[in-house]
Amino acid sequence: MAFWVLMAGLLAGVAPTLESVEDNASANLPPAASDSMKARDLIRAELPGQDAIPAIVVVRGEGDGAGAQAEEAVARISSALSGDARPEQVTGVISTATTPGAAAELVSEDRDTQLVIVPMTGSASDESFQDAVGEVRALAADRAGPAEVAVTGPAGIATDTVKVFSSGDKVMLLATILLVLFILLAIYRSPLMALVPLLAVGVAMRVAETTGALLAEAGLITVSSQTASIMTVLLFGVGTDYALIITARYREALLDEPDRPRAMRVAVRRTAESVLASASTIVLAMFALLAAVSPALRGFGPYLALGVAVMALVAFTFLPALILLLGNGVFWPGGVDKAAARSRGAGVWHRVAALVARAPVRVASVVIALLVAMSAGLLGYQESFNTLSGFRTATESERGQRLVQEEFGPGESAPSTVVVRAGEDLRTTTVPADVTAALAGADDVSRVDERPRFSEDGRTAFYEVVLDHDPYSSEALDAIGPLTETARAATDAAGVQDATVLVGGETAQTADIRSALDRDTLIIVILVLVIVTAVLVLLLRSLLAPLYLVGTLILSFLATLGATTFFTLTVLGDEGLGNRVTAYIFVFLVALGVDYNIFIMSRFKQELRTLPPGKAISAALTRTGGVVSSAGLILAATFAVLMTQPIRELFQFGFAMAFGILLDTFVIRPLLVPALVRLLGDHALWPTRPAALREPSVPMRPAGRAVPDAASGRLLRAFTWIAVTEACTWAGLLIGMYFKYVPETTELGVRVFGALHGAAFVVYVLLTLLVALRLKWRLGRTTLLALLAAVPPFATVAFEIWARRTGRLPGPGAVGAAPDSPDMV
Repeated sequence: MAFWVLMAGLLAGVAPTLESVEDNASANLPPAASDSMKARDLIRAELPGQDAIPAIVVVRGEGDGAGAQAEEAVARISSALSGDARPEQVTGVISTATTPGAAAELVSEDRDTQLVIVPMTGSASDESFQDAVGEVRALAADRAGPAEVAVTGPAGIATDTVKVFSSGDKVMLLATILLVLFILLAIYRSPLMALVPLLAVGVAMRVAETTGALLAEAGLITVSSQTASIMTVLLFGVGTDYALIITARYREALLDEPDRPRAMRVAVRRTAESVLASASTIVLAMFALLAAVSPALRGFGPYLALGVAVMALVAFTFLPALILLLGNGVFWPGGVDKAAARSRGAGVWHRVAALVARAPVRVASVVIALLVAMSAGLLGYQESFNTLSGFRTATESERGQRLVQEEFGPGESAPSTVVVRAGEDLRTTTVPADVTAALAGADDVSRVDERPRFSEDGRTAFYEVVLDHDPYSSEALDAIGPLTETARAATDAAGVQDATVLVGGETAQTADIRSALDRDTLIIVILVLVIVTAVLVLLLRSLLAPLYLVGTLILSFLATLGATTFFTLTVLGDEGLGNRVTAYIFVFLVALGVDYNIFIMSRFKQELRTLPPGKAISAALTRTGGVVSSAGLILAATFAVLMTQPIRELFQFGFAMAFGILLDTFVIRPLLVPALVRLLGDHALWPTRPAALREPSVPMRPAGRAVPDAASGRLLRAFTWIAVTEACTWAGLLIGMYFKYVPETTELGVRVFGALHGAAFVVYVLLTLLVALRLKWRLGRTTLLALLAAVPPFATVAFEIWARRTGRLPGPGAVGAAPDSPDMV
């Protein structure tokens, strides 16, 4: 207890706030090596001043004389934004009042609506930048008079996105705490016992958040507002799950062992294997996201893996210590006897077990048919890449975007830029005219600027192209590839060989995001399934059981995705699932859903020591039914809290996780899995046979002595190999950190070293606890060996901070910066 309180206090004293290190910009960008990002770097390098973030002020006149009204409002707004009272981030104003020659692009056909372009410097994630956008909005509204005005564009959209995310965080946290507390009171019927899991989650969350903030400040991981929101519900759900599993075994142990410390040791020992397998599965699944190239997915995993690993450590140390320190009062007012009696299993689970035993074929057939029927909702599946349509609350940027599309056309809100780069001065060739003509005649193109812009040396030409589709629609995204080919064909036809053709802008970036997500989702699905299968093989010592258990997880995912698609698209009218939602659902649903398979099959394996397979699965279902159902209900409820957030992605993700977890908890785990085990009988754990698991009759050994056996030997050997791997990957990571800043070296090596290092660190700590429990090590020895694993990562952080402060390594912002020489691009 003292260790965790001290750890939480020390980290809170040295760590920055999580909000101050959140990176919400990179999560919405494509991979750095994508064509659209190369185009962005070229635009910034060759066209000075193009790194500003534009705010677009839309002004529409009302009633008679709307055109004159809009023109007068634009003149007043332009004057205010050019004067001394303007925010310092505003670098200029482009409007009919300041640049009359741009009227063709800034005034609508009926002349009732005009645009004012306001370039702004700074980072959209900085509070000062968001305040500056607020000042621009206030000035525009004050000077607009009777005209309608709205500020949108990249600056307005980014500011509204941050506000929408932050507005619901405190409400979500409070709702999660109250919901979990209410359910725990109903389960435990004891105020103190209900508070114990919440205190454990609070400690784990504080340690994880401060550690994550330190790592993010050092540039080792990235944390976004969305990741922080999901971390909150994940820790509450997983933490209370682990608490329920451990305390349920503790109450069960009290039936045979009145001594509370001994009963707790029995409970921790009997739950260690399943809880560690559960935590390891989630952590490794999160680390699998490091294989992604999409920043949104790659940056998602390490922070959540850290949180779950910390939660597992807290569950095995802080939680049992707190329960023992509270004494018998933890069961007040019912008392110890009533709490222990409830561990025998409720009558409903006896009836469910009897139903499965009577008709396993019928039960399995009905459940599979139900899951297939739910999967039919996938017939209406489609994705959405429109950030603004994902807000479930009104925003000024969305209103402004709608005005632009209505008055100027759907593509005017986000034009694309075609970049042509050659080895000669293009101004002396026919390329500018030929490419302009080709682009103007291309399908899906609304207009092209007649005169392209050129770099100073003339070797790079920039063409502004407006598509006749919504910039974030699938039609617009599909048009980027043909647009590139059209420009390349025109360049080749003009006799300029080996020219580089790229497309930049919001649509091109979104298209690259879509391509990267398609690639990443396939890889992540394969990796997560391999991880889950490997954990089940090691846990159950079986080759057959992991196959049918993973099969149930796949069915559960398809049914959940189908139900989510039907509910959110058909019933609620969403234009599509958020572009990252499918990958998130798969990773979390499989990693968390396998927990309940782990809990029931681990108990089934234990019951096989004294019972035949049929009775063993019934006993496992009866004994785990209440606690696993309670755990699933809490986990589903915590994810359901995400549905209170005003963001489409979080709403859809929260609904899918709540639905899928309830499906796993009350259909697949109590019905389908036991039915399959019943049908397979003695082969359920093939090649392991039930007879091999029978406990031999051996003389009793003195209490407190470890019993050396083959399993203990294997654990010690694994412990040694993991320790060696941990040390080697740390050394490799330090080498990788050096090569990370060599321009000719990609970051693949760093990612591989980082993934191995993180996985070895987590497995090392968890395996330390497992070995300690198996061999009954004392607390001091266990703590020492566990803390040794923390030396390398903290030393790594210290190394990078020292290297940056001494100038031996550049800061994180230098990575991915535009090269000084255009040739390097």
